Amino acid sequence: MTDAALAAPTDDLAVPAQLDGPELATLIAAKLCHDFISPSGAIMSGLDLLADPTAQDMRDDAIGLITDSARKMVALVQFCRVAFGAATTAERFTADELKGLVEGVTAGGRATIAWNLDVADFGKPQARALVNLAYLTAGALPMGGEAVVTATHDGGRLKLEGRAEGARARLKAEAATGLAGHRLTEGLAGQWIQPYWLWLTVDQTGGRLDVEAVEGRVVLAASMPA
Repeated sequence: MTDAALAAPTDDLAVPAQLDGPELATLIAAKLCHDFISPSGAIMSGLDLLADPTAQDMRDDAIGLITDSARKMVALVQFCRVAFGAATTAERFTADELKGLVEGVTAGGRATIAWNLDVADFGKPQARALVNLAYLTAGALPMGGEAVVTATHDGGRLKLEGRAEGARARLKAEAATGLAGHRLTEGLAGQWIQPYWLWLTVDQTGGRLDVEAVEGRVVLAASMPA
């Protein structure tokens, strides 16, 4: 897929994907299972080492593995509760809370995140859009670089922007398809569902999501009711 196609889908492609509730739930559940399996598997590996009488010299390593993996699992669960679900009693989220959620799941990655949030708090759909947009912006920098995430009010609209700049900044074809609201026809569903979920979140509020992808730069820009 060319950069021009990412930035400006043709009219023939500009047809939203039509997914029913069970299909959408299945794809999201599959992604969550994929994300959770790595830290949960590492916790089990650490516990196996602790239980192995021949590996007691690795006890400290096992405890470190369990601790780090448990922290990663907790960060993922906390992030996903806001990014994909509504399983929280909070109706609004502060900017610092949302920053913490994203930083918890991107820690250790090659990209750095700079925040320019001129909005004090966010409702549930807006919070969901922000954390997914920020996560995907950082994910567009597999070789490192800076992701700048901005949130501002413009009248009664919330403007969100994620700008990724760095060597080999890019969107995978599946991500570009999802961000345009198109049904996946080839490629990996796990790479498609979160970008599509971001598009759906913005679209269902009456908002708009625009994408620009050129060499060394990816920009995700959302406008939605505040």
